[in-house]
Amino acid sequence: MKRSYGGVDDSSRDNKIKYARTEPALKTRPVAVFKGDGNFPYFRQPTEIGSLSLDIKRNFHNDRSMLKHYVPPNDIHKVRFDLTKGYHNFIEKDETFKEYINDILKWINCNRDKFLLEEEKKKSVEEKNQIRNLHTDFVCWRGLLTKLLCTPFENREGWLIAVTLYQGTHYLCEFDTESRKRQKQEMSERQKEMAYWGWKFEQYVTADKPDGLPKTDEPVNNCEAFCTVVRSRLEKHSLLFSGEVDAIDLQAKEPCKYVEFKTTRQLDSYRQERNFIKFKLIKWWAQSFLVGIPTIICGYRDDGGVVRSLEKIETLKIPQRAKDERDGWDPVVCFNFLDKFLSHVKRTCTKDDSKTVYLFEWTPPGDITCSLQNPGSEFQFLPTWYTENG
Repeated sequence: MKRSYGGVDDSSRDNKIKYARTEPALKTRPVAVFKGDGNFPYFRQPTEIGSLSLDIKRNFHNDRSMLKHYVPPNDIHKVRFDLTKGYHNFIEKDETFKEYINDILKWINCNRDKFLLEEEKKKSVEEKNQIRNLHTDFVCWRGLLTKLLCTPFENREGWLIAVTLYQGTHYLCEFDTESRKRQKQEMSERQKEMAYWGWKFEQYVTADKPDGLPKTDEPVNNCEAFCTVVRSRLEKHSLLFSGEVDAIDLQAKEPCKYVEFKTTRQLDSYRQERNFIKFKLIKWWAQSFLVGIPTIICGYRDDGGVVRSLEKIETLKIPQRAKDERDGWDPVVCFNFLDKFLSHVKRTCTKDDSKTVYLFEWTPPGDITCSLQNPGSEFQFLPTWYTENG
């Protein structure tokens, strides 16, 4: 799932910024500086500590009610999934509504007990309800971490990340850049339909129940979602993040039985294969690796939007494909960069206040800059129901 973020009008930004100069800009090039000694930094196996569901009205539920089940076709090498089917009946999520990280915050409010230290668990119910410290360094969506992992090898799309330090935890929230906002506004009808194809593909291979069948005649909607909530650690940084999961495969042999679905155009040449590895697989790998999803089901389609075959891609084997390519991406560089960025955030964002926002901005291939926002700016994202009552 691709999340939407609040758009930003650059024309008003100059009047709302005080530039923070406590830390110099963070360089993203040359990527060789993030190679280090060549060893992968310490990254603890992601552990699922909960989940959340969003219904067709985008209402939050602290449960697994929206989890889909993978239904593999009889022969993955011979299918015919018409992804254009039902496009005009698509029930689409309202992309103009700003969700920020609210659903993660709602999950936190429902699961405060999961953050208590052993000595805190011995306190009275009243005392425990007053504890706001999560004993966690960072909270964010998985998609934001995916973008950061890909940054050393990204040459086209920049990003805007707002950070607020509150009760000892850095909360991160992504906002649309002006360029991204413009891309959305200028999407052609063809581009909108091709975006729909990914959602339709999921419908062909999932069911609501383990023994169910795909319901491909029903309208597709991208409002419903199931998200895993995981804990992990990268070097000295403790992380809590959430990401959407497409389905579960109860027949899978791996401990984590979640699967990710992707579609791409069938590869007809070496150049197409190389671009696929260089530009797409890095994002697919980062997205699934972060939450421990072991398998990606890829549907290969033609230009008319018809999937003819599927491939099971093992997440852990993806980096080797990149390593075999000239100028390929390197997972060691990706995670070392993420470690450096999170350390940079800790050094820069030092004022613990729910209304203070530090805005990190990056346009490839430049440096990452940071600016301190004035109170009440459009980048303020922690709601009062969380900071005052949560």
